[in-house]
Amino acid sequence: MSEESKPAAPADNLITTAHSLPSGKSYSATTGTMVLREEVFTDGKFEGLRPKAEMFVTSYTLNGTDPLSRPVTFAFNGGPGSSSVWLHLGVLGPRRVVMGDAGALLPPPYGLTDNEESLLAVSDLVFIDPVSTGFSRAAEGEKSEPYHGFTGDLESVGEMIRLWTTRNGRWMSPKFLAGESYGTVRAAGLADHLQSRYGMFLNGVMLISSVLDFATIRFTKGNDLAYSLYLPTYAAIAHYHGLHGDRPLPDLLREAEEYAEREYPWVLARGNRLTAEERSAAVTRIARLTGLSEDYVDRVELRIEHHRFFTEVLRSQRRTVGRLDGRFTGWDPDAGAERFSADPSMNAITGPYSAALNHYLRTELGYANDLPYEVLTSRVQPWSYKEFEGAHVTVADRLGAAMRTNPHLRVHVACGYHDGATPYYAAEHAFAHLPVPEELAANIEFKYYEAGHMMYVHELSRLRQSADLTAFVLGEQG
Repeated sequence: MSEESKPAAPADNLITTAHSLPSGKSYSATTGTMVLREEVFTDGKFEGLRPKAEMFVTSYTLNGTDPLSRPVTFAFNGGPGSSSVWLHLGVLGPRRVVMGDAGALLPPPYGLTDNEESLLAVSDLVFIDPVSTGFSRAAEGEKSEPYHGFTGDLESVGEMIRLWTTRNGRWMSPKFLAGESYGTVRAAGLADHLQSRYGMFLNGVMLISSVLDFATIRFTKGNDLAYSLYLPTYAAIAHYHGLHGDRPLPDLLREAEEYAEREYPWVLARGNRLTAEERSAAVTRIARLTGLSEDYVDRVELRIEHHRFFTEVLRSQRRTVGRLDGRFTGWDPDAGAERFSADPSMNAITGPYSAALNHYLRTELGYANDLPYEVLTSRVQPWSYKEFEGAHVTVADRLGAAMRTNPHLRVHVACGYHDGATPYYAAEHAFAHLPVPEELAANIEFKYYEAGHMMYVHELSRLRQSADLTAFVLGEQG
């Protein structure tokens, strides 16, 4: 093929528009795709840069600020396979979804309004969609699979952060990461990767609905840990649905945590060495805490798998509860099924966020693209964890390494009591085993909300969380 007939190399496709916050301060929004390129060497000879991916990014920068002191926060969600729409239009960005809440959902086409609590008031924002999510795709002629795994994902998002920081002259700005769900795995890994690969040291990492160690949330043979760590979440969900009467939630959670920490692991470890009296007492206690029947707890050998719980706890009402947020309920076509066919909380949020994002980008930010915006895609599956072959997936060691190398790195952990995907007590367990010296413990803060995985869909939690994140970026203790 002649040089003249070769297709043009992909170029950045970015649109910048002007806007104002409710406070009257003006900001610029830049959205579109940026091209990631890799250095090509043949027999040790450098042959230039080859496009490898086009990643979709939306950034917000407040006008009239000093880039040397103005923080910038890089945000992304998880999945794997999720775009950044949830953090973008749920809690951080200058516009937010209006969808109602559990038990009071609004009908389509939902709504979009100014976010008066946007983190943009104190930090510039950069929302990143990993390859194959949102409008991000592998470059023409390139395969997507290399990005559908732990290392490829980490390196590509890290390269996007480096590229944006470099092009926008922000190396001297305070820098933060905000990740949700699998995005907390990515953020913890990036804290270490950005330091070791680029010498980019961060000021803080915000882990929303955190999972650092998959052993704490995976129900696999021989691993009883998850059964214990999920128990307080089961208790919280049962409480929300009236199965604990008027008992205060903090009192219930305190009992569930104490049992999950001490007696429950011992009971599970004993197996058939339990006496009849010990087993009977355990069945009664677990059933009372979870809202399940003693017969059910006995039949599943005292081990409550999470999908089974979501299907069982309100079975007498022919209802299922949400995995992402146990406050939401739904119906299954088979009221006798062992596991629900769909997550009611996922069903509740997908429509509002998809409608808002597609309207917002095209109508308010002026970005045109005929591709479907992949809010949450299965195209990234199977996700590769080949780096952990022979061991369970954990990034606790990487976050610990980042904190030991950079003792100024602060970590914010946000937990929803009704989150059945990344339970709060599992996050506490992971951080209790984080490999950092005692002197760095003060760098870690936990915040809790009476909602679920996307705790900001609950209005009171959204307001509290917005204030908590703002305080964290400003370095305020509390």
